[in-house]
Amino acid sequence: MLTAAQEPSFLATRRGKLTLALLCGIAFLDFVDGSITNVALPSIRRALGFSVDGLTWIPSGYLLTYGGFMLLGGRLADLLGRRRVLVAGIVTIAISSLVGGFAQSAGVLVGARLAQGLGAALTLPTALSILTTKFAEGKDRNTALGAWGGTGGIASAAGVLLGGVLTEGPGWRWVMFVNPIACALLLPPVFRLVEGERVRRRLVNFDAVGAVLVTGGMLLLVYALVRASIDGWSSAQTIGMLAGSAVVLAGFVANERRQRAPLAPLSIFRINGLGFSNVTQLVAFAGFLALFFYVTLYMQNVLGYSAIQTGLAYLPLCGIAVISAGITSQLLARVGTRPIIVVGAVIGAGGLYWLSRIPVGGSYTADLLPGLLLVGLGIAGLFVAVATAANAGVPADKAGLAAALLNASQWLGGALGLAIFTAVSTSRTNHLLATGTPQLHALTSGFQRALLVGSIFILASAVIALRATNTRGETEEPAIEAEPEASLAA
Repeated sequence: MLTAAQEPSFLATRRGKLTLALLCGIAFLDFVDGSITNVALPSIRRALGFSVDGLTWIPSGYLLTYGGFMLLGGRLADLLGRRRVLVAGIVTIAISSLVGGFAQSAGVLVGARLAQGLGAALTLPTALSILTTKFAEGKDRNTALGAWGGTGGIASAAGVLLGGVLTEGPGWRWVMFVNPIACALLLPPVFRLVEGERVRRRLVNFDAVGAVLVTGGMLLLVYALVRASIDGWSSAQTIGMLAGSAVVLAGFVANERRQRAPLAPLSIFRINGLGFSNVTQLVAFAGFLALFFYVTLYMQNVLGYSAIQTGLAYLPLCGIAVISAGITSQLLARVGTRPIIVVGAVIGAGGLYWLSRIPVGGSYTADLLPGLLLVGLGIAGLFVAVATAANAGVPADKAGLAAALLNASQWLGGALGLAIFTAVSTSRTNHLLATGTPQLHALTSGFQRALLVGSIFILASAVIALRATNTRGETEEPAIEAEPEASLAA
């Protein structure tokens, strides 16, 4: 029997290259949808009469269902077949985007964004699990994850640029209409390149209680984090929701321990590196999100950049992120994941610290560009190495769950970071305004404080990574004990 190192290279084939391009295209679509509406918010508010609080539900609604259904979506890919779940997710995104593009009321648009998030929760972990099962551990998977990581870096900035171009061009509705076009292009290759699993089993004894508990707990947790910046961390509503989500998720863990066929087998955490990789991802992404949120606000509200100028300002970060991801994929086999994660986090934290020193009359080349390049260089390598470590040694029938855990940690980190940094920034700005500080100076100081805390978060992820297993993406990891797939019976 061929070992992973002896298996023929799937990536070397034409089908392998096309499959990787397809999976990266799906990831690009999901990541772009997280940010493409941000610069269109003022236009949407004028067109549909949103309140200020209601407007926050356009980005937050996507994040809510994305994070809330992520674990369920990833596990369904393992149980029902990856192509089925992938197609269902793409179709959901297409239909919901079409409805959102034609929306004539605020409620319809928010509903469409909630449905978009559900579609993304089905597609992203499924696409990543296809990648980790199709490309063998070692050089193939390292290269594929490098491409995946580079795609994420490009998409995060491309969403801002594309949103600005569409809003100032054909209009804000096209930030929704562009999705059905992309989905129509993605569906045919899905059927050609992703094998359909035979229906040899039927769902019986499905862990419905576990599905309800994990989805309900995740939805409540993400909702609490999204609302914390509005209601306040000390409000009874925020504390109550966080406590409620903890109780529900604790009930989920208790349920999984009792189930003969759990929805999410807890034994997956016996795989070396999985737990630390997820925590590293959560903390690092919390800091990374501070860059896009607060540097974007700084460029538009302090420096007076247009939406298109703001998007173009991130292009150097995209370029260096692609280069960094490619270099990382080649270094993994030599030095392993842990050194890359630690060094990447230190470089990324240094870049965010540079950005935390932005002045009111700042210049792009002196005050923004060096920091953006450092963050792109460090964070892209970090995310590729974390994804490699989190998926090393994961059995094929748990790949969807492992991918969902990694993506859930990313989006929970984003929600947590945004809630914390917004509180920090707002508190600093309001304090300075109350003392008579000019508005631009107060705003900039608030952004500086949020970015500084973000850099501390990224640096903290380096400390966490020191405890993680160092894998080169091709070493044999200890297999976890096989469990009966109770959800699938013959």
